[in-house]
Amino acid sequence: MELPRLAISAAEYAERRAAVLAALDGAAAVVFAGTESPSPPAGRWKTDRLFWYLTGLDHEAGAAVVFDPAAEDPKRQITLYLRARDPETERWDGARDPVGLALRQKTGFTTIKRTGYLPGALTDAARRSKRLACLHPFASYTAEISPDLEIFRKIGERIPGVAIEDRTQILPAMRAVKSPAEVALIERAVAATVAGYEAVFGFIRPGVGERAIAETLTAGFRALGGEPAFEPIVGSGPNGTVLHYVDNDAVVSAGDLVVIDYAAAYGGYASDVTRTLPASGVFKPEQREIYEIVLAANLAAIAASRPGATFTDVDAAARAVIDAAGYEDAFIHGTGHSIGIEVHDVTPDGPLRPGMVITVEPGIYLPDRGFGVRIEDDVLITETANRNLTATLPKTVAAIEQAMARR
Repeated sequence: MELPRLAISAAEYAERRAAVLAALDGAAAVVFAGTESPSPPAGRWKTDRLFWYLTGLDHEAGAAVVFDPAAEDPKRQITLYLRARDPETERWDGARDPVGLALRQKTGFTTIKRTGYLPGALTDAARRSKRLACLHPFASYTAEISPDLEIFRKIGERIPGVAIEDRTQILPAMRAVKSPAEVALIERAVAATVAGYEAVFGFIRPGVGERAIAETLTAGFRALGGEPAFEPIVGSGPNGTVLHYVDNDAVVSAGDLVVIDYAAAYGGYASDVTRTLPASGVFKPEQREIYEIVLAANLAAIAASRPGATFTDVDAAARAVIDAAGYEDAFIHGTGHSIGIEVHDVTPDGPLRPGMVITVEPGIYLPDRGFGVRIEDDVLITETANRNLTATLPKTVAAIEQAMARR
């Protein structure tokens, strides 16, 4: 049975924009969609994820949202700017909507203008407020300057007395705490991920290729309306000790462990799951010993994932288990990260808060023994503790061996 489609409503996007306007406390700001590369990327170009979070628009190169709290007309305090229509380009990329009532209703913006008006609008906003707030994340000194800071500096050269403020934590703090609609989308992504893994439990055996395993997962995702959230990692035997192994071109051998780090996205929201499975359906004693250590670390870190805790606390809980077992040097990465619009989603400063969704993914990697183990779950922080969104996916030794026994 086909499940009903889920999506973020135009009203929720509007609520996000209103929250940003209030948080700016009188300062003007802009969020840019980004500019499409002249060379077509692999797949369709997408807007900057901050812009998408505020608008839901994914293919509008050159667009921007301007926040102008000092505008006299309240309808012009938040304005969407879109590039002009180009009939020749639309022959290639598809028709774009004209600016009018239908587009305003579709996007939830009360005011939409073309980007030709953008320089004047930002100049006027700066003149009125004398304060410009950076919302895009700052770049390291080896990278290009963030787009809003670059423009604000130019404006400051033309309007004396304009202050530039760091408000780069506003949007990460908002994005990190998921609304019920966002959690529902992540849960749908998890459901698609589970479908993929259930197919793989019955598929993995000695002699199959790593790429075939990835393709089986992908088919399972799509059967429930999901799409791959990132490039698959399917590492058998020693390949499972390589964290970002993406070749996926080996054949699974008898006795291998297969580390699978692959998951689905749905409606613009990602899941991120890892399971480690025995190719022959049963863990060998040495493999089982290491697996049980990683599982204990996974469970300890999940227990530590609660409001007020930090990522450092979560990492320490997992690391304490692995260190005590004598494998400190074999755990070579952090224990988790935020998840949402991006697989490695923005993470604001400060502790975990209710509504955040994080991954918990400890691992032990033993190249000299020819195998690695990683176990990753997606965890929603609740008011008092947490909820494991991927709890239905087998991860104990007994549950995995039982699931694979049905082959």
